[in-house]
Amino acid sequence: MAKKRRSKNRSSKSKAAGDSRSVSLVADVAGNAWVLRHPRCARDRAEDIEEVQMMIDAGELDVAQDELRWLLSGCSDCLDAHLLLGQVALEAGNDFPLARGHFGYAYQLGLRAWRRAGQPTPVPYTQLANRSFHESGRSLAWCLEKLGKRTMADEVVENLVKLDPTDPLECRQMLRDLRDTGSLPTL
Repeated sequence: MAKKRRSKNRSSKSKAAGDSRSVSLVADVAGNAWVLRHPRCARDRAEDIEEVQMMIDAGELDVAQDELRWLLSGCSDCLDAHLLLGQVALEAGNDFPLARGHFGYAYQLGLRAWRRAGQPTPVPYTQLANRSFHESGRSLAWCLEKLGKRTMADEVVENLVKLDPTDPLECRQMLRDLRDTGSLPTL
């Protein structure tokens, strides 16, 4: 009996349309903005993410970290889990390289989805599904600045402002404050 082969057309169609396994970008209901569509595995973990946030709020960082790693083992493209792991890395031990890795991964997932969609704007922070991307981007720029990677921090902020010109997280101001005072404002 011959093995069934996956159709090449089906595979490319799925990637172009944004399948349920990767982050994609879709127009909002009103058609005047763009919203990240998180993969099904990430949407299925929403309650778990809420529970982890409660662990973090209670100061149970080790337990939260273990839970987030477990969640990522089944869904590596869960932006919320990467955002929280980055925050835990900073809170638990000021581990800027590890935080940068998690923030950067979440930011890159959103940025790739935006590029695959043809770079439409706006992708506003006000849309709930876009928040973990924007917060990860801001946190990434913060870490990059702390690590002395000024040009990379500028590029991240430039992209975030391009996606949401209102700059609701005040990313530009955050970098100015960091550079003017030399101290780190809080995330």
